[in-house]
Order: sequence, then structure tokens, then C-alpha cells
Amino acid sequence: MSGPLAGYRLGSVPYLNARPLIEGLGDAVALDLPARLAERFAAGELDVALVPIFEAVERERATLVDDVAIACRGEVFSVFLAHREPLAEVETIALDPASHTSNHLLQVLLAEFHDLEPRYVGAPEEPGQARLLIGDAALAFHRAHAEDGWRFLDLGAEWLRGTGLPFVFAAWVFREECPDPPAVAEALRAVKRRGLEARGRIAAAEADPAFARRYLSEFIRFDLGEEEKAAVALFAALLRKHGLVVSSREATITYV
Repeated sequence: MSGPLAGYRLGSVPYLNARPLIEGLGDAVALDLPARLAERFAAGELDVALVPIFEAVERERATLVDDVAIACRGEVFSVFLAHREPLAEVETIALDPASHTSNHLLQVLLAEFHDLEPRYVGAPEEPGQARLLIGDAALAFHRAHAEDGWRFLDLGAEWLRGTGLPFVFAAWVFREECPDPPAVAEALRAVKRRGLEARGRIAAAEADPAFARRYLSEFIRFDLGEEEKAAVALFAALLRKHGLVVSSREATITYV
């Protein structure tokens, strides 16, 4: 790769919702599941990564690329709690091992806005058990079970209902020693602009191009503006309120 991103080790989640943000980068970006990507980033294997926002807000300091995110304002469609019984009667929920952010967002939403603290497990213990799903697997599950008794609590819609804010699921985060973040950030904003223009082509390669185009245009937002930053700060505060992060100190987040 040539240009401002040359020599940088980049990482991203592999889902459809991330593709406009890595358009044209090809093999220069390491793709991995969110939790594994976060582990590689924490281990210093990546210089800047499109990681779940939990990885930024759980630490005391983080530097993020301004104006670029995987976000939503209301229904996100690909991050939801699937359950068969009424929500108030759900006793056990299987979390998704692939995502720390969505797992913690669900716990925040149920504790803060529903006064619920169900038992959380790592995998479904029976076929009809409530479960959190994210990403492409969530899209497939929704299509397969839309009319057979499953209910869906969309986490983006529930966050908007409770807070009045959009939600940020992932953003580009720098490791502390990364050189020249402003130049890298500007290059990644240019990638975003190119990717937004390519959404039609990206969607055309999917099994359901019409839905993929709608998903990337209506459900997923790619901006990180003032409301999104307020949502990041509120998410961090609620994580600390409910004891879901180790540090009790407020996160200091810098945008470049």
C-alpha cells in the first residue's frame, strides 16, 4: 500500500457493515471477529483497528479517528436479542462470544431501562433459549426466524428509546505509540468517502443485494459527530455505573 497508510498494520471486523470503511484497502487490512481483533489490538499486533467501541471506553485513554464509525440511530437490524418468552420473563441469555460491545450494551440496556439482571452464559444451553446475535449471523438468523415465534429486541432501537441518542458500535482506534495519527485519520476519512460511494457495488455482491443496499444506506450510519460522541461518553458512564468495566475512572477519549 502506498500513501499515508503505508507501513501501518490495520485491522477490521469482517462484517458487511464494515466494508464501506475498508473499501479499496484489500489485503492491507487484517480481518477478524470483534473480540479476537480487540485481543490482537491490545497485544500490539495492530497500529490502528476498527474495533468495538467497548475496547476504547473500557480503558482510561483512547485516541479515535474523528467522523468515522459503524453506528446507528434507531434500528440497526444486525444486533439484537432473540427471545421467545416475554422480555420480563427471560431468565438466561446466551451472549455472543464475538463481541464485547454488544454483550455489554445488552447488559446496560436491561439493567438501566428494564431493571433486569438475567443469568448470562457463553452459549445457548437449549434450542429456544434467548440469545444475542450480531453481524452477518444476526442477519441470517432474522431472515430464517422472522415468522416462527422468535421476538427481536433491536439494541440500536432500544438504546435510542432509552437515551435519545445514536449508538456507536465500532470506530478506528490508535495504539498509543502509533506515529502521526492526524495523517492516518485523514486517510481513513478518505477511505470512508470512497466506500460510501461504493455501497451499491458492495451490496451487489451480496446474496440479497436489495436488502444489503438498504442495510448499508438506512440502518448503518458511518458518521462520528457530536451526538455519536455524546453516546460514546454515556455508554462509558453506564458501563461504570453498572460495574461492567474494571476501571472506575472516566475514560478520556481524543478524536483526531
